[in-house]
Amino acid sequence: MKDIDVSPLISWVIGLVVFTIGALNLLLVHPVPGLVFLLLSLLYFPPADAFFIKSFGKPIPLWAKVLLGFVVVWFTLGVSDLGDMMDDLLMN
Repeated sequence: MKDIDVSPLISWVIGLVVFTIGALNLLLVHPVPGLVFLLLSLLYFPPADAFFIKSFGKPIPLWAKVLLGFVVVWFTLGVSDLGDMMDDLLMN
């Protein structure tokens, strides 16, 4: 039986979530956190892994990507204005 590597799929999903959070922050809240999240989302896509492999000899570990994604989502839902906007939208 072949082993299936799901880490690229996980990276793409988390990258798209962080990219979406960045785009929403950029458009609805403030450009600074939006740009930061957009730049962080680049770490999840294949060119970043290729860059890290070329520079350091190994890709970014999956656990680091998941941890960073968790922190970004936690920050967005907990302290950012985007999280407050989402709460207001869901409560009404």
